[in-house]
Amino acid sequence: MGDLELLLPGEAEVLVRSLRSFPVREMGSERWNQQHENLEKLNIQAILDATASQGEPIQELLVTHGKIPTLVEELIAVEMWKQKVFPVLCKLEDFKPQNTFPIYMVVHHEASIINLLETVFFHKEVCESAEDTVLDLVDYCHRKLTLLVARSGHGSPPEEEGSQDNTPMQELQKQAELMEFEIALKALSVLRYITDCMDSLSLSTLNRILSTHNLPCLLVELLQHSPWSRREAGKLQRFEGGCWQTVAPSEQQKLSKLDGQLQAFLTDTLLDQLPNLADLQHFLTHLALAEPEAPKKDLVLEQIPEIWEQLERENRGKWQAIAKHQLRHMFSASEQDLRLQARRWAETYRLDVLEAVAPERPRCAYCSAEASKRCSRCQNEWYCCRECQVKHWEKHGKACVLAAQGDRVK
Repeated sequence: MGDLELLLPGEAEVLVRSLRSFPVREMGSERWNQQHENLEKLNIQAILDATASQGEPIQELLVTHGKIPTLVEELIAVEMWKQKVFPVLCKLEDFKPQNTFPIYMVVHHEASIINLLETVFFHKEVCESAEDTVLDLVDYCHRKLTLLVARSGHGSPPEEEGSQDNTPMQELQKQAELMEFEIALKALSVLRYITDCMDSLSLSTLNRILSTHNLPCLLVELLQHSPWSRREAGKLQRFEGGCWQTVAPSEQQKLSKLDGQLQAFLTDTLLDQLPNLADLQHFLTHLALAEPEAPKKDLVLEQIPEIWEQLERENRGKWQAIAKHQLRHMFSASEQDLRLQARRWAETYRLDVLEAVAPERPRCAYCSAEASKRCSRCQNEWYCCRECQVKHWEKHGKACVLAAQGDRVK
């Protein structure tokens, strides 16, 4: 591994071997929380390994122990929880949490898994080791990209900074909405890596991509709307590195990481940057003029994704009961439990590791300007000046005190 390590090789293998699928009902439980922390550690270590370019043992361990299907199952299970249980939970009359941190961990779980998959799916053997669950992963990516296209017609996703008057649950819902945008962009990357392995995909998977979902057309819609780009005050901004960044005029003609290549976008500027796309342009022109063959009516047997359907069958009609169970047993933690959890998270998110992984300098938690001062009490938030720290204290205060108490328990 690289010079900066969160996990030793032996520790990483133990964590990978222990990965398992959890029922929707158990999300937020003690055992589930432990696995979530383990996933976060594996996620951070995988990023460190990829950044150091000194081999990627996390990817190798996941393949060796056959855990990619497990990650896909967990990914879809938490997606279902967010769609079916989370809205019911928010509407329960007796749901008035003093601290939303335990719920946030479940909401954030999907982002953690898709980020880990994005990091490791670069390698062909990872895609192959997904086996039949690659069908479920293609369906997952299709759902996320469809939502991204649908939302692109309603303006940009919400900014990270929110109103100071928001309740904890309103703030959590806003964070979940912003997270959905970032998850969809990660899903786009995962789908791209899957298509890089076309020669090893099953016919059922290819049919799912090209016929069932017609993903090429969906990608054209994405290109037309380009939800990862926007104009603010006359300046072009792109969503990169987890935030909106202003693009310098000299950089505006360059392709972003998320921009694709299809006929309508094969401009002279693009062909100058990637000359090998000229052949693709000629092929697409020929394809547009060619007469399509009549569809065949032969009987074809194909595999279909099973994870989403199975989870829905197992839990149909139980969503409210699950929400009430989790309210009583998972999301009503005592102050002592919250302190213990804060201490464990402080151990998971070591500041030296996070700073090494961070794509850019920290931003002010209040105004998003480049920050150089850190909260002296909890060491978790950054500010550009004392004034911003004071203004942000109403929102940050409770979390700050909790984190500081967790450190003292250590």
